[in-house]
Amino acid sequence: MDKIKVIKLRAGALLPTYGSAQSAGADLYACLENEVTVAPGETVFIPTGLAMELPVGTVGLIYARSGLACKRGLAPANKVGVIDSDYRGEYIVALHNHGQIPQVIAHGERIAQLVITPVYTPGFCEVDKLGHTGRGAGGFGSTGV
Repeated sequence: MDKIKVIKLRAGALLPTYGSAQSAGADLYACLENEVTVAPGETVFIPTGLAMELPVGTVGLIYARSGLACKRGLAPANKVGVIDSDYRGEYIVALHNHGQIPQVIAHGERIAQLVITPVYTPGFCEVDKLGHTGRGAGGFGSTGV
């Protein structure tokens, strides 16, 4: 199995962990000196205390943890965070409180999950016409409910 190089930037930072042998996402942990309260409708930037070196040709995708999102209303503000393989700064999760009550985040709490996956980066060229498909230009809802 490949290993991702990780640097701990803050005291108390925790390496990502997988919840089970077949988990696709590795849990990311809050690295905080003090608890942080996220008010309803508020977005707070939560540091992980980690920087990583993702392999060229991959991308790190930051997703919500289902329990945190469904039970407490906390999920990444940008829905899916994108970490390019050439980024070397601290991984920070923008958590948004979609719920009706304030939520407290403590040091060491699992706040999101990181999925590392291959990425395809083709070039782009302008053309006068696109190939025909059965769907064509049908937009939102055009294939049924």
